[in-house]
Amino acid sequence: MNRTFIDYYRCPESFANFTLIGEPSSNPGFFRFGENAVCYGSISPGFPAPEVGPNLYDALADVAIDGPSLLLPFDPVEVTENLRRERYLSDPHGDRKTTSLEGALSTAYRFVRPALPVAVRKHLHRLYLRGWEKLSFPHWPIDRTVDNLLETLLALTLKAHAVDRIPFIWFWPEGAPSCAILTHDVETLPGRNFCSRLMDLDDSVGIKSSFQIVPERRYAVPASFLSSLRDRGFEINIHDLNHDGHLFSNREVFLRRVERINAYGKEFAARGFRAGSLYRNPEWFGALDFAYDMSLPSVAHLDPQRGGCCTVLPFFIGRVLELPLTATQDYTLFHILNDYSIDLWKRQIALITENHGLASFIVHPDYVIQKRARNTYQALLAHLAQLRADGILWIALPRDVDRWWRERRQMSVVPEGNGWRIEGQGKERARLAFATLVDGKLEFTIEGQDTLKARRPASLASGRRR
Repeated sequence: MNRTFIDYYRCPESFANFTLIGEPSSNPGFFRFGENAVCYGSISPGFPAPEVGPNLYDALADVAIDGPSLLLPFDPVEVTENLRRERYLSDPHGDRKTTSLEGALSTAYRFVRPALPVAVRKHLHRLYLRGWEKLSFPHWPIDRTVDNLLETLLALTLKAHAVDRIPFIWFWPEGAPSCAILTHDVETLPGRNFCSRLMDLDDSVGIKSSFQIVPERRYAVPASFLSSLRDRGFEINIHDLNHDGHLFSNREVFLRRVERINAYGKEFAARGFRAGSLYRNPEWFGALDFAYDMSLPSVAHLDPQRGGCCTVLPFFIGRVLELPLTATQDYTLFHILNDYSIDLWKRQIALITENHGLASFIVHPDYVIQKRARNTYQALLAHLAQLRADGILWIALPRDVDRWWRERRQMSVVPEGNGWRIEGQGKERARLAFATLVDGKLEFTIEGQDTLKARRPASLASGRRR
């Protein structure tokens, strides 16, 4: 029950004392944990609901404190895994909760999408997405349900231990408030041919990015093209196998194709993977021979496959690190929302940076060839560069985020005299942070830095003592 909490905060294990109370419900469902967390899983007592609605049972009322232990009516590991892996979208038999019409539209769109020009595709996509703005869960334009859940547990832990502060390892190296990555999925031959110009645009503001390459069918991938990316300091990752939308259509197809995908990963010296059109099944990621994946959106109301992993921070799915997509794709912004400003991106960036998260972007070379779209992208680059200059963002390559997150996972906070220190490889880049409660709000501060890193409500009324 403690594993997710420890992995997330990297605080001393002595502070994680969670005990399950009661008999869990036989069928998982939706319930609340305070105002800002819609959970999916088994609870006791209470009655989880089959769908998200306005009157979900609030399990926070059942939390009790017994000395330094938190007595919880649910298992935080189960709930966070259900959200991160999108298990809340499946019924007990593993089938997606869709109507027959939705299923037919999804199958038809997935089948014909690769052959359609953008002008036709966007109209079919809009038809499929009708009513997206009425979806209440996950929360758009970003979802932090997992983060809100764990922050509430942290606030309750402060109360249970009756301490002023709890030490933990800050989320980003050198005490950076937040992080951003830029990624470019190359879908067509014109997009491949535009990659050199796209690298020029990124380099104009001193930002390096990753290029996800489709290894089969879409276009030729000569060694000289890969070298042109690598020699300029950009990263190369694998983007599906042939981007036909069928990689995750069934287990047999996936396992047959993943052998070739893994082989291309070794041939291209790629550490990361992203599925075409973000079609995905996180339960199958163990077959991927990559360090990290980038196929899960935080919230996917506007993507061909609905759902979302409900967090703005990286997390592990087995040995694979997931770098969630947390910003709207350029195709969606331009062709579905018909928006050529960066207002939505700025709103998402602000929400993410206020909450120490990862701002991750997909900008396709295929969709920024035209001047209007390219100008929008350049405005985004300028905004990101300014946030970096202001000390708000660490802009990194995905492989650097993967390396840092793996090192952080192996670090620990240990006592030293009357204080604490960080142990483990990479500790020189890590920073000791502290969680405190001030006027009922959870605050994060970093040792040696005066800047307030986060402040948010902490609903503690239900943390009653036994």
